Amino acid sequence: MKKLTEQEINTQLSDLKDWKYSDNAIVKNFTFPTFFEAYVLLTKAAFIAEKLNHHPDWSGVYNKVTLKLSTHDAGGVTQNDLDFASEIEKSLGK
Repeated sequence: MKKLTEQEINTQLSDLKDWKYSDNAIVKNFTFPTFFEAYVLLTKAAFIAEKLNHHPDWSGVYNKVTLKLSTHDAGGVTQNDLDFASEIEKSLGK
């Protein structure tokens, strides 16, 4: 898969609320009212990762989740990463 340029990434990120291009990846921090809701997002992300065969760097601490998407084989952000972010947003009803 082809690594996207910063301009291509930022153009597509304009459709994804609060996703940022940083350090050769796209990143979003989520905060939820409860641990359970944060865990639900991680579970949704796991199903999306398996469906797309594309696995994020993630962390979850109590009610906070960070998703960092980059295609390691391509050395940066590809369409797979943006598709993953879009799927996450859809799963949250956004």
